Amino acid sequence: MIDDIKKRALHRTAIIEGQIRGLAKMIENEDYCMDMIAQSRAIQKALTSLDKLLIENHLRTHVAHMFAEGGAERDQAVAELLKAYDLEAG
Repeated sequence: MIDDIKKRALHRTAIIEGQIRGLAKMIENEDYCMDMIAQSRAIQKALTSLDKLLIENHLRTHVAHMFAEGGAERDQAVAELLKAYDLEAG
């Protein structure tokens, strides 16, 4: 994993972990539904941001190598990316 991306991804996971604990506490306390929904949406956005970092790392490392190899490796890289974005034919 690329060091900078790893550092940022770990930081984001720590933030998400705190957000989830906060949401669980909100549910336990029966906080106002709209506040809990706002927290849940913030978690979803944070997860999307984490996904972007992980995809960036995959593209810069594995996919770059797989495309350089060509053939079946290249085809596998394309299939993985289609799967990651729920774009595979089905």
